[in-house]
Order: sequence, then C-alpha cells, then structure tokens
Amino acid sequence: MARSKLVALVRTLTLAASVGAPSLAAAADLLPPPPPPPYAPPIEVGGGWYLRGDVGASVYDRAKYSTSYDYNPYPDANRSYGNEVGGGGFAGAGVGYQFTPFLRADVTGEYRYSTGLRGSEYYKGYTDENGLGSYGINKSSGHFDSAVVLANAYFDLGTWYGITPFVGAGAGYAFNHVSGYGSNGQYTSASYAYDYGNPQYGGGCPCAPPTYNYAPVYDANGNVVYNNQANTKSYKDKTTGSFAWALHAGLAYNVTDAFKVELAYRYLNLGHASTGASFSTCCGEAGAGVKVKDIEAHDVKIGVRYMLGGLVAAPLPPLMNDYQPAPGPLVRKY
Repeated sequence: MARSKLVALVRTLTLAASVGAPSLAAAADLLPPPPPPPYAPPIEVGGGWYLRGDVGASVYDRAKYSTSYDYNPYPDANRSYGNEVGGGGFAGAGVGYQFTPFLRADVTGEYRYSTGLRGSEYYKGYTDENGLGSYGINKSSGHFDSAVVLANAYFDLGTWYGITPFVGAGAGYAFNHVSGYGSNGQYTSASYAYDYGNPQYGGGCPCAPPTYNYAPVYDANGNVVYNNQANTKSYKDKTTGSFAWALHAGLAYNVTDAFKVELAYRYLNLGHASTGASFSTCCGEAGAGVKVKDIEAHDVKIGVRYMLGGLVAAPLPPLMNDYQPAPGPLVRKY
C-alpha cells in the first residue's frame, strides 16, 4: 500500500515538472527589453552673433573754421574767432560677434541728426595817416549732419552681479554734410570826403582850377563819422567724406543670458566737413568755401544687444515608432 502511494507521488511530481519546464525555459530564453531611445541633444544656432541698437546725445568741442574772405587780406595776428558746433543726437544699429567671454567686435552704422554750425570772425583793419582805425566782423551759420560707419572691438573686463564693464575702440568713415550755410560781414571805417567849402588855389597861377582837401567827415559834435559796409554770402551744400575714429567705455547689464542693456560714453572724431563755393551778394562773384576741421563729439548713449546664439529646444521624438511585431515564443531544440 505504501509502495503504491510513493509511486503515485513520483508520477505527480514528474507531470508537474514536465508541464512547468517549457514555461521556465521560455522565460529564461527571452531577451531583456531594449533601452529607450536617447534624447536628441539641444541644437545651438547663431554661435556668438548678436544684433545691437543705440540712441544717444552729443556735445561737440569747438571746431576750427578755415574761411576765405576775398576782401579781407589782414593777417591772422589781427583776427580772433568764436566758432562752435551745437549739440545733437544720433541713432544707430549694427551686428557683431562674441569671440570669447572677454572679446567681441561689431560693425555699426548711425545717423547723427542736424545740429547748428556757428562761426564768427573779428578782425582789426588798417589805421590811416590820421590815426583812424577800421575793424570788421563776419558771422556765419548753417546746419550739420552726418552718417558714420564704424568697425569696433571691445574688451569685456568681467561680470559681477550681472554687470560687465568694458572698453573699446573703433575706426571707420564719416559722411559729413553741411547745408544752409551763409555769412554776414560788416566792415567799419572812417568816412572821408572832399571839403568843397574850402577850395585850395596853388601853383601861383590865378587861372589854375582849385583843389579840395580829402579829409575825414565830422558830425556836428566834432566826432568822426564812420561808414559801415555790409556783405552777405551764401554757400552751396556739400557732403565730405572723412576718416573717423572712436574710443568707448561703459557698463553692460545682463537682463537675460541673451539680452543686454548698455550705458556708455564715446569719444568720436568725425574729421572735417566743407561747404561748397560761396556767392557774394555784394560783388556778385563766386569764392572759396568754408572748411570745418577737427569735429570732435562726446557721446552718451544707451544701447541694447540681443544674442542670436544659445540653446534652443531639441526636436520632438516621433509620435509613433516603427511597428515591430511581438516576438514569438522561443523553441529550444534538444
């Protein structure tokens, strides 16, 4: 009886093993699931390229005026000048590249809107044999504007709390335009006339015609009467090209990684400008123009920079992977 129970137990275990063995073998032979596809790396576009824009105000140093007055042959020692260029403003834009965290460069173009040119010349004329002197004054005015292209390089000195101080220099070309320029001159000298009330007879001949003394004219109070001669000139408009250069210093603030605001000072040398030929209403003849030399501006400007480079969103993964049928059960052959 016991032997029959043992045989039955062995048969039961053998049957259970034969049923579960294929399942265990199949589970052991299945490959692990593949890893998920890697995420696409972010794409960097633009590199270190940036766009910039600037607006500002300017104060000009006193410029040197070179003029030619055909009727004024007096030496420079007898002259004094009072010339100036009025203040103005400007706006510009440009494109640049950030090479390293410390070095960048850009090319800018700007328009400097019309400001006033004013010149004056005071001079001392001749003194005649009677000790009476003469003097004159010429006053001129016009408008000045300019278009400037500069290539600039900057050195960023480091960043603290989002603020980056920088220095820089630039060189380029200025197209300086002078328009509406004119001058008014006045020359004052003693009035002379012949004294016809006192004829002079000479030569010992009573038949000789009389002569008259040419002398200063006096008023009723015994003062010399002075004569004023006026002359007005107008000048043709002209655009003159000139080498320009600049020095920069300022602070940049990082609003974001891509957007920066600048506050800066700039010294800008615009070179020279000239008018066209002059036309005198007094003599009716054309004359030389006026040349304005050493036009120097001190600019305060606010600028913005927008970095075109930086990290952008990676492309989205496909909505559905390619269909792959589920693997069938592995059949092990013995």
